[in-house]
Amino acid sequence: MLSAATLAARPGFTVSVVGCRSDHTRWSEPETRDDHRLVLVRRGRFRRRADGADTDLDRTVAYLGAPGEEERFAHPAGGDLCTSVSFGPALLERPPAAAAVYVDARVDLAHRRLVAAAGTGDLDYALTEQVLRLVAVAAGEPMVRQRPADRALVAAAREAILAEDPAAGQLCALAALLEVSPYRLSRVFSRQMGVSLTRYRNRVRVTRAMDRIAAGAPGLADLAARLGFADQAHLTRTVREHVGHTPAALRRLLAPGPPAP
Repeated sequence: MLSAATLAARPGFTVSVVGCRSDHTRWSEPETRDDHRLVLVRRGRFRRRADGADTDLDRTVAYLGAPGEEERFAHPAGGDLCTSVSFGPALLERPPAAAAVYVDARVDLAHRRLVAAAGTGDLDYALTEQVLRLVAVAAGEPMVRQRPADRALVAAAREAILAEDPAAGQLCALAALLEVSPYRLSRVFSRQMGVSLTRYRNRVRVTRAMDRIAAGAPGLADLAARLGFADQAHLTRTVREHVGHTPAALRRLLAPGPPAP
């Protein structure tokens, strides 16, 4: 069962929070929409079928929907919560590169800042600017289609990393878990996702760091240890590489209140 709540609405766009309960495990009936929309996962996972391709969606993969597109959904992993940005074609600077979008840490941060801006009351400038940034960045992060077997392998690797499986701590151990060679796993993953396994794993760890920073985690040294970084300096370098800000700067950007410029 779906539930939706509007965070903000303006003539050119609507930002909503959409949730699905865990009882919707099989493919839904086909449905179509008449809007462009960017859907980013905030919690959980689900699957989408559109244009003859299935996509596994989680906090590292979003999707861009198009008007008239037939789509089905399944939620075999339980419930989920998403941010849906519905918008008109005027917000698209160029046609989207692909329906499936790799959500790197820059897109993740833009998503968080959009949600924060929705609570400021400044919908005509602060929120609109965050919507424009998010759509522009996401539209340029396509994923490449692969054979079904390759898609399944990449999905399994993503699942192990997201679930913090102990085998995901080392590339060779992860390959052994998935019963493929490390070379094949690395090559297929990079080809489909557009980033290496190393960068993807660090991107997931950066998301976890942002979660904890936004929640007020006090000590960066303890945070680095909990997330498996060598030390606080390693955490800081990795976060800055992925989002362009240090953890201390993120603490200010993600703090409640008016969004930072």
